[in-house]
Amino acid sequence: MAVIDEKLAIDGGRPVKTTPLPPMYPGGLEIGEEEKKEVLEVLEHKYLFRYYGPADVPSKVRQLEEEFAELIGMKHALAVNSCTSALICSLVAVGVGPGDEVIIPGYTFFATCAAVIAAKAIPVIAEVDDSLTLDPEDFERKITPRTKAVIPVHMRGVPCDMDRIMEIARRHNLKVIEDVAQACGGKYKGRRLGSFGDCNAFSLQYHKIITSGEGGIVVTNDPLLYDRAQAYHDTAACWRPDRFGLPRYEGEVFPGVNFRMSELHGAVARAQLRKLDGLIQRMRAHKKRIKDQISDIPGITFRRLNDEEGDTAICLVFFLKDADTTERFAKALTAEGVPAGCIYSKGVPDWHIYAHWKMVMDKVTATPEGCPYTCPYYTQRGGKAEYSPDMCPKTLDYLSRTIHLDIPPQMTEEDCDLTALAIRKVAKALL
Repeated sequence: MAVIDEKLAIDGGRPVKTTPLPPMYPGGLEIGEEEKKEVLEVLEHKYLFRYYGPADVPSKVRQLEEEFAELIGMKHALAVNSCTSALICSLVAVGVGPGDEVIIPGYTFFATCAAVIAAKAIPVIAEVDDSLTLDPEDFERKITPRTKAVIPVHMRGVPCDMDRIMEIARRHNLKVIEDVAQACGGKYKGRRLGSFGDCNAFSLQYHKIITSGEGGIVVTNDPLLYDRAQAYHDTAACWRPDRFGLPRYEGEVFPGVNFRMSELHGAVARAQLRKLDGLIQRMRAHKKRIKDQISDIPGITFRRLNDEEGDTAICLVFFLKDADTTERFAKALTAEGVPAGCIYSKGVPDWHIYAHWKMVMDKVTATPEGCPYTCPYYTQRGGKAEYSPDMCPKTLDYLSRTIHLDIPPQMTEEDCDLTALAIRKVAKALL
């Protein structure tokens, strides 16, 4: 056991940890020979575009889609250029549009909200509970005759209460779009996250568990939803068996956008996908090692996990008694060499917290007409979007009392032990 200076480092004492922890780029820091091999194959064949090139070789993007669908346990996967694009494609696929409302949690990255607005629908912000994921009770309270869908977000790697959310959604005939950006590989009661909703979105952005720098993936079991998502992501060009031939498709054809993924991104993502479960296993072991050493500390309440075995363990989160103590604790722990954050502070903007989405609070849009908020399809159905920074007080209370620590898979056992020791030291002084 290390000998520690009981005087807090923030007050001039000696810090517990003097070497930095690895940064939180789980898959990014694991990039190596496997990724190089996949990328070099693309470059050697000069096959940079998924549909055609000078060589007759399989598309890396298509291979990624097949492998990802199999991993999640879904019939269809569509690789796109970001998770925001994946969310937009999913919303379009299930038929969300003008006049519709989509319920989202008040704690999620802004992209969840932005995607709803991009689909010309109205985001309705609901509370989170002590799992820091969508509160099923407030979700049901926020349902109106205009509600078309809900987006449960598996925030900070933890699964939502999918039993209750799916039951409520099905009872009210709502579509479900899982946002799995921060929880790729996680599970709920033995099933992979992203296998519950109608059409679900994943992220491959650099900060996520696995990465291709940028990228996203849509998954669904419904062939019609897959067709709609694919059409939208490729300006409807996918309906041509010969890309330069005439369309031959008996279903609906509508204009879309270009959200396609490149072969280079697909190549990196394929190699990363093979590392996913190993990364999660390491993070789970680190989190357990730290948690076991601090679970007896009075005044610390761990975030509730809807399925502890399905947690991806990308972070350790616990609540303290009040906001002031939490801010002091986070600063003191950081001074001990263990970077920690208080999730919500009024003076620190964070795009993951609805109260900081000023452009939504003020209903600012890219054009002066104010669509979708002023859309007659919405207002004539009795819709009136209203937002304020204090509209979800329970969410802000939880977040203002929350300590957050990243759990990089590259941590060592010594890193874990010193992290636990630093938490105990700060808790002894402040709690």
